[in-house]
Amino acid sequence: MALSKTLSAAVYGIDANLIDVEVDYSGIVANEDHFHTVGLPDAAVRESRDRVRAAIKNSGYLIPPTFTTINLAPADLKKEGSGFDLPIAVGILCAFGALKSTDLSQFLMVGELGLDGSVRAVPGMLPVAILAREKKIAHLILPAANAAEAAVVEGVKVYPVASLLDVLDLLNGAVLGELQREPFRVSTETLLGELQHFAVDFKDVRGQQTAKRALEVAAAGSHNILMIGPPGSGKTMLAKRLPSILAPLTFDEALETTKIHSVAGVLDAAAGLVTQRPFRSPHHTISDAGLIGGGIVPRPGEVSLAHNGLLFLDELPEFPRNVLEVMRQPLEDHSVTIARASMSLSFPARFMLAAAMNPCPCGYFNDKSRECMCTPPMIQRYVAKISGPLLDRIDIHIEVPAVQYKELRGGAAAEGSAEIRERVLAARQRQRDRFAKGKEKIYSNAQMTTRQIRAYCELGADAERLLERAMQQQGLTARAHDRILKVARTVADLAGCEALTVAHLAEAIQYRTLDRSYWS
Repeated sequence: MALSKTLSAAVYGIDANLIDVEVDYSGIVANEDHFHTVGLPDAAVRESRDRVRAAIKNSGYLIPPTFTTINLAPADLKKEGSGFDLPIAVGILCAFGALKSTDLSQFLMVGELGLDGSVRAVPGMLPVAILAREKKIAHLILPAANAAEAAVVEGVKVYPVASLLDVLDLLNGAVLGELQREPFRVSTETLLGELQHFAVDFKDVRGQQTAKRALEVAAAGSHNILMIGPPGSGKTMLAKRLPSILAPLTFDEALETTKIHSVAGVLDAAAGLVTQRPFRSPHHTISDAGLIGGGIVPRPGEVSLAHNGLLFLDELPEFPRNVLEVMRQPLEDHSVTIARASMSLSFPARFMLAAAMNPCPCGYFNDKSRECMCTPPMIQRYVAKISGPLLDRIDIHIEVPAVQYKELRGGAAAEGSAEIRERVLAARQRQRDRFAKGKEKIYSNAQMTTRQIRAYCELGADAERLLERAMQQQGLTARAHDRILKVARTVADLAGCEALTVAHLAEAIQYRTLDRSYWS
């Protein structure tokens, strides 16, 4: 036959589109092989002709010089990457009669070919597996290194292959459209049920009881937190131990997170599924595109890679102001939309922000042990790098003072991550039980909408007066009002209380007062 058709996929954002790979050859030509790829291919796709030709030859198949046209449909979508090598090679071999069956409508293939015919891994395989399930394509043929990642999607038979010959043996061994080899399987329950081990523990932190309590509240409700204190007080040390008390991912959260990491090409191939909440800590030299995402074909940035996890920004005022300001919208909307001339893509960005900063350029403003050398204008210029609107989106502001010698050297070991995590998990379970009744898919108090705040954060008369006084005296915004109620709801959940009391509200208000000391 002169025409064959195989199925592949192209990933845009965090979703995949089905691509028809059509191969047509118009007879043998003398000496020179004419190989044309159409359908908006990028450079990597156009270069596939050389990889495919060499892979077919080194797999033992001699294809004479022909006039071959490869069409990647739909033609108006830009195709990029090396994942089309495998379906193009199989389509060519099918057109030349190397396959027993020419009906490949139930096989979706993705993979890069080496010159020796080996099949190499490509990013974005989880969205491809989800696409195959949605389109009811029964079999997914992909590189062996991507198998664990795709196999977490139920309803699709995943077949890992090592070489082009392996693919041909697999397809030629099919009986009545069913492959005779057993598909690759993983147990998602086993993956998520594995004990999480952390190299760091809160037992290592001496003193800082107030800061540890604030971090516990932040972890229990997934609230944003800002730590302000002198150098060496333990801000970074505390933040790096925050993942050890976070609740484990649910399967839905793990699937969402894995999808983003798969597209970005940062997924651990052996793991297959992201089972721990991401911890991203970019350097302050990062660009706004690196933080939010970007590129000609947009790729996820750090805020999306931290989806369902923690984004830690150390030395917050050292980040360029324009970089910090682009974070305001994802902190509010939990998603990022990147518009380009050719396309507009959205990436989820529901992350918990933890930030640390010094109170002034020298770092010793309000420190009892060292004298601050900064003038008031210098301090104001320094803290003014963090704008009011961004600060308003951070739920908890906590001061981390220098640790005293007696706390550093003496006393029993502090409470460890295991004990704190137990309380956090209990609070998270209360939140899951509460939100399970509603239609909206949320996982923590920080994600509550205005309607849910009114439903779950009712105040008594005394608490109402306390909140009103705090709003008037501190000049708090409507956004701050909602965030205080969310934090108070988390404090109550940690205490095992259904009703919000004055004590819960007072603790939440206390976490909003520190910014008035520096930004007033």
